[in-house]
Amino acid sequence: MKVNSQKSIAVLPFKNLSADGENEFFCDGITEEIINALAQIDGLKVISRTSSFFFKNYKASLEEIANKLGVAIILEGSVRIAGDTIRIRAELIDVKEDTHFWSETWDRKLENLFEIQDEISLLIADKIREHQGHLNIANHLVKSPTTSLSSYEHLLKGRFHCCKWNHEDTNMAIEHFEKAVALDNDLIEGYLGIADSYSFLAVAGFAPREEAWQKSIAAISSAKKLDSNHAGLNYMLGFQSFFTEADFASAMQYGMRSLAAKPNYSEAHQFVSFLHTLHGNFKKAREHIHFAKSSDPLNPETKFYEANYYYRAGEYVKAKEILNELLEANDKNLPAIVVSIYILIREGQLKEALQAMDAVPEQAFAPDERLGFLALIDAMDDKSITYLQALEEHAQEPEAHHAHSYLFLTYANLGRYDEAFSVLEKLFKSASSILLLAFSDPLAESIQSDPRYAHYHDKIYPKVIQKPKVKKARQPDQTLTKEQVEKIQAYVASDQPYLNPSLTLRSLAEQVDIHPNQLSWLLNESIGKNFNEFINKERIEHFKQLVLDPDNSHISLIGLAYESGFNSKTVFNTVFKKEVGMTPKEFQKSQG
Repeated sequence: MKVNSQKSIAVLPFKNLSADGENEFFCDGITEEIINALAQIDGLKVISRTSSFFFKNYKASLEEIANKLGVAIILEGSVRIAGDTIRIRAELIDVKEDTHFWSETWDRKLENLFEIQDEISLLIADKIREHQGHLNIANHLVKSPTTSLSSYEHLLKGRFHCCKWNHEDTNMAIEHFEKAVALDNDLIEGYLGIADSYSFLAVAGFAPREEAWQKSIAAISSAKKLDSNHAGLNYMLGFQSFFTEADFASAMQYGMRSLAAKPNYSEAHQFVSFLHTLHGNFKKAREHIHFAKSSDPLNPETKFYEANYYYRAGEYVKAKEILNELLEANDKNLPAIVVSIYILIREGQLKEALQAMDAVPEQAFAPDERLGFLALIDAMDDKSITYLQALEEHAQEPEAHHAHSYLFLTYANLGRYDEAFSVLEKLFKSASSILLLAFSDPLAESIQSDPRYAHYHDKIYPKVIQKPKVKKARQPDQTLTKEQVEKIQAYVASDQPYLNPSLTLRSLAEQVDIHPNQLSWLLNESIGKNFNEFINKERIEHFKQLVLDPDNSHISLIGLAYESGFNSKTVFNTVFKKEVGMTPKEFQKSQG
């Protein structure tokens, strides 16, 4: 990726400057809250947590980070906690210009943590708008999840451990999430943390599957009672519908509800892309996976979804590039291994597929997966049925979902379509999401010529009616717009607010009695400049007048710059050269 010139930002993990290393969870929590707050702003690309946190304790230049993430601005910060007080420092860097264009430090009581998170997020949003262009910013960006600071601390600790994705930390995360909801039983994020943790233990095999799923479902049920429209809740409900009930339609509905609640939700875009991919709607799938990739480019999960999309769409070269990248980073990435073997089989590289399969410890595969590969490869190779009988025997078990899946694929490749469709009926009896995945897999392409396939496709992947909310753009009143622009220009000419180095878009909006969002729009759309460009041009013009006045000959150029409203020598010289085309000194000489 290249540095993005559009409105885009990556919030890097805030550094923990506290004497007590235990407070690192606070730093991560504050970083995540700021990411979530900024992600609510339409028109601002905000890199998701996973990709931003990739650079935690990672030594890289800001330019390298910006290139990898495709952003124009980076936010760095630090947190120091001492007793009941917290000091937060934040700094915005324009990577392309290599300038630190804003920084601030806050000293507050810990009890005011939510207020300071909102204050910081709003100020950051304002500075991005002033620097890069128009954004509509709400009056508040951070909503307090709880009134209990103790509950919030346990929530942050739970998230801290949950993100480590191993069974020990996950069990610690559950303890903290349960303490969080015990202190505040209305804390929906706590219930979702419990659900997410137990689902991980179930899928990874670190806990009895049925028991873990039941606990996850119970936590989801508690969350649903609090806010049925919550984005994270609907994302989890979608996963539950697909993987435990094999209900494609419900999964899609929940996925779309999640995006309606949180349009920039990267994980929900991944999931919806995955569902569209299964259905065969590759145009829609591409839109969603590309959005997810733009906001979370370094997340291995995002990369896998993209690789799976390319595999299902028949673009095997692109799929293999991404899968190889994933396996270079983690050679035990089983989903990436499985899809890589699928591609080898699909391309007829059966010997290579066997070699890839043999390189994986048998216990790493799901039950019957290795046997399924052997039966499928035999069927693809010479229509052999050496392993088919064993696979058929294993498939007699009602819960042998992988055996059913590979039996379907094997029958399809042997041209035994009646038997393949007979196996497919198990999908409806046992709610097998594994069989649901196999149905539209490229490895079963041959069965698509059978007239029955279309019937089953409509039954398995029913159309989901989506009614997106279409916002009708209000046409600006041209007369009013002209009047407001003239009002701004007249005020700036008469009162010279730009001479105040602390002038902000919000303070100017208050002075001219125009809403900040409206002022931002007028500057960018009618005058054609963002706030900083507009104000700095006025300062440059004022500086020129001062330079030409003989009475100011005893004052240095930087002194005159300060009198014109600049408060930084670097900013002044950069802006002047960009606006005038020469340095201040060259300009002074040219007027001599």
